[in-house]
Amino acid sequence: MGVAAGPIRVVVAKPGLDGHDRGAKVIARALRDAGMEVIYTGLHQTPEQVVDTAIQEDADAIGLSILSGAHNTLFARVIELLKERDAADIKVFGGGIIPEEDIPLLKEKGVAELFTPGATTTEIVEWVRDNVRQPTEA
Repeated sequence: MGVAAGPIRVVVAKPGLDGHDRGAKVIARALRDAGMEVIYTGLHQTPEQVVDTAIQEDADAIGLSILSGAHNTLFARVIELLKERDAADIKVFGGGIIPEEDIPLLKEKGVAELFTPGATTTEIVEWVRDNVRQPTEA
């Protein structure tokens, strides 16, 4: 506590063709209730749109909710774009229906953490609180 930089800012996004955002909204609300600033981008965002939003909003993290099965591609693309735009300090985490065997691969690519359907909002809020904020030097 006591970080002068204000609340942790998180962009919550649903990239790709998913039609369901209940889970993303639940997470967004939980993070907001925990005192974070949440920018929810809505459905059908491209990785480019998600990264643009995160950079414009000066976000500390991006939370991706992916149920479509395209998690390997979407996470990799978001991380790639952040690197290209010198914003690799924005942590990427996510959740959704992600097969257990894909998790190590995604973490290797740079995804900070993944939450599968059994994860509680409390777990996610605590993870963000413990892992997202770096000292902010301009």
